[in-house]
Amino acid sequence: MASLRERLRDAFWCAPTAGLVGAFALWLALSELDTWIVAYLQKEGAYEELGDLLTFAGDARTIVTTVSSAMMTFIGVVFSISLVAVQMASGQLTPRVVRIFVRSRINKLTLTVFLATFAFSLLALTSYEGGPEPDPRRVTSAPLFQSLVTLGLVGLSLLLFVAYVSSALRLMQVGPVLDHIARESLRALGRQPEGVVDEPSLGPVTAQVAHLERAGVLRSVAVARLVRAARRHGVVLRLVPRTGDFLVPGTPVLAVHGGTAPPRHALRRTVSVGVERALFQDPAFGLRQLSDIALRALSSSVNDPTTAVQCLDRIVEYLAVAVRLPLAPLHHRDRRGHVRLVQHVPGWTDLVDLAFEEIRWCAAASPQVTRRMLAGLDDLLLLAPEERRRPLLRHRALLVEAVERTVPEGAGRAFALRPDRQGIG
Repeated sequence: MASLRERLRDAFWCAPTAGLVGAFALWLALSELDTWIVAYLQKEGAYEELGDLLTFAGDARTIVTTVSSAMMTFIGVVFSISLVAVQMASGQLTPRVVRIFVRSRINKLTLTVFLATFAFSLLALTSYEGGPEPDPRRVTSAPLFQSLVTLGLVGLSLLLFVAYVSSALRLMQVGPVLDHIARESLRALGRQPEGVVDEPSLGPVTAQVAHLERAGVLRSVAVARLVRAARRHGVVLRLVPRTGDFLVPGTPVLAVHGGTAPPRHALRRTVSVGVERALFQDPAFGLRQLSDIALRALSSSVNDPTTAVQCLDRIVEYLAVAVRLPLAPLHHRDRRGHVRLVQHVPGWTDLVDLAFEEIRWCAAASPQVTRRMLAGLDDLLLLAPEERRRPLLRHRALLVEAVERTVPEGAGRAFALRPDRQGIG
């Protein structure tokens, strides 16, 4: 269920399509209601009241006609501007920020309401009868509720337009984008089960299951299905690649311990492969995005060390949470407590290397970044237990060496190697 929800969030077309279907269903229901009201008033002989309803519907017809003719143009202009904003953000930060736009709830809701308003207004126009002044005794439909709903959708569209513009502007700002990436990464890290530090022996590999589908990035794994398949066949499955690895057809994806491999149909749709990584079961992808943004900011074409410092702020925040987690291989068990699936995840050293290695290579000539990196490493050293201090100390020593090689003046080296949480505050 969670995997399906993540797929729906990555699909931009799903919500607008549902909105169009909902608009058609709503029109059918309101059309029947309006027809029933007209028939009821005619049956009761309330022609004066029916005439008032026809007058209101006739006045609203002008608004409905205007909405139906202008809404599609409005949608095109709004989302053309949005695509320009996304292009600017991806050029300044990283192409991975397009994922934020695609998964944004306000963007999907806005497009859904815009398209529903356009479709509903067109359908509502078909309910108006010809003639400037319909005869209350002969009229068969007065689109009263259809007109009211159209007006309501127009008002909702205007409110969502304001929220949508605000969301698009935030996408062009560095701080909100980094905050969004950090929050999603921490949620993914919190969803990850605790691993087992002392890994039990699985025995020799007795079989392997090759990846036979199209090439792509391993996005997620259906853990429950794999556990059920392993339990039914009395084996232990071990996922060979980690989430985020690129899979090529023919390479092993599952190693089998203790028996023969389950049949291919039992493993169907247990591994999700896509064109790019996803954060759902890949918490390290958030660090990858933060590192990419920092590297682009430190490039000679951009030269924006302040953005790199903001990335380091979020990287340190992420590692400060990860330092308290086991970060060991995940052992998924069946209902009887037997291990059925083993899944490897990035360890503490892997995360630290991903966070600092590439940035360190580009930061030696920027005292603002070196000072912030040193301050972040010192803060993490205060939080890390003894067994996790080694990679932090190694990166600190390598950073000092890089600065000493790059900055020849003693005073400059001393300034660049002074820890500062603001870089140069």
